[in-house]
Amino acid sequence: MGYKAGQLFVNLPVSNLQDSINFFTALGFEFNPQYTDENATCMIINDNTFAMLLTKEFFNTFTSKSVVDTAGHTEVILAFSAASRAEVDELVHKALGAGGKPFNDPVDHGFMYNWSFQDIDGHLWEVMYMDENAQ
Repeated sequence: MGYKAGQLFVNLPVSNLQDSINFFTALGFEFNPQYTDENATCMIINDNTFAMLLTKEFFNTFTSKSVVDTAGHTEVILAFSAASRAEVDELVHKALGAGGKPFNDPVDHGFMYNWSFQDIDGHLWEVMYMDENAQ
């Protein structure tokens, strides 16, 4: 049996921490106040998955590599599941209404439906619904 991590913490650099908190709050996400200060916050994606939103200055203290310019480059697409197609649409509409930008058009594979957006810092997020009972 292979290794299985207990929790996942994705670290993302952001231009303005409070603006990012406001954006993701508008989508319905919550934050752990224990891990929130002027440099960072811990966004709760689910019980085992978290996004650490770090000011760019603070993020740079963890790496000697240059940070990707999300205006023209992509390093990662963060994908998570939703409970229904309607929830996918609702979340993407909230993101667009809160200042996010469209990325890909909705894709319907019958058994799987997904739609993508860019957050206010240009990070790519994909929301998907998979019908486990579809043939």
